[in-house]
Amino acid sequence: MSLSQWQWENAIAGAVSGFATVAAMYPLDIVRTRFQVNDGRVTNFPTYRNTAHAIFTITRLEGLKGLYAGFFPAVLGSTVSWGLYFFFYGRAKQRYSKNREEKVNPGLHLASAAEAGALVSLCTNPIWLIKTRLQLQTPIHQSRPYSGVYDALRTILREEGWTALYKGLGPGLLMQVSHGAIQFTAYEELRRILVDYKGRKRKSESASNLLNSFDYAVLGGSSKIAAILVTYPFQVIRTRSQQRPSNEGIPRYMSSWHVVKETARFEGFRGFYKGITPNLLKNVPASSITFIVYENVLKLLRPTRRND
Repeated sequence: MSLSQWQWENAIAGAVSGFATVAAMYPLDIVRTRFQVNDGRVTNFPTYRNTAHAIFTITRLEGLKGLYAGFFPAVLGSTVSWGLYFFFYGRAKQRYSKNREEKVNPGLHLASAAEAGALVSLCTNPIWLIKTRLQLQTPIHQSRPYSGVYDALRTILREEGWTALYKGLGPGLLMQVSHGAIQFTAYEELRRILVDYKGRKRKSESASNLLNSFDYAVLGGSSKIAAILVTYPFQVIRTRSQQRPSNEGIPRYMSSWHVVKETARFEGFRGFYKGITPNLLKNVPASSITFIVYENVLKLLRPTRRND
């Protein structure tokens, strides 16, 4: 199989898994984003007691539409992100290994994941900024609401310039690089351990047939928890940096460093982990779904590849 074929298999599997992830867990993403920006010092965001109360309140005041605000850019961003991520990740692993039979060590898994994360973050930051702003629109929001993705893009470019599309890029890069590196390194190493363990019991089967969907779910969820706990503060900083300016054009935070200082000053360490409960509820099962779909799509593509 050619290098390009193998890369595109990974890209297709990643894109399909990314779409499935967002479609299944999106309302929790809305809740997480609103918790992240609520620093207790603003008046244009509702206050929620917990995740369940947030979902109930959003549904009561805004309807199902409120629970799926920004869904299109979220689907687009996740599908593009996962597709590009697996593509860049697979390409990096190929480059770092001399041939496909040679095992890639943990350090090279880390480098591959970090490289993929940086490239994806550069490509997708404008999508995530628009998604965040659409998610933060509430009935008591003071600015004229965006009517959709195109209106949001047009308004941002007119009022703030193209550089606004890259607000939060710094913490986004740090998060994407470190999160992906931790998650994929943990996933690959746990997968290798599990394959070796099962391989000793069933020596006749190939490595691709040793693991089932339950194994992929456990591997995906476990690696995701480790990545979230370490990198979550970057996500809070990015979300707060991406908030829409006031009607007077004054941003809530002037820079990512301003977010760090203000959050530490008024909220302490806990402020950097606001919204982590809905984030875990969303992303741990979502990661399991992602890797189940990803690995099984790869299995479906392999017979087609052999026939070609």
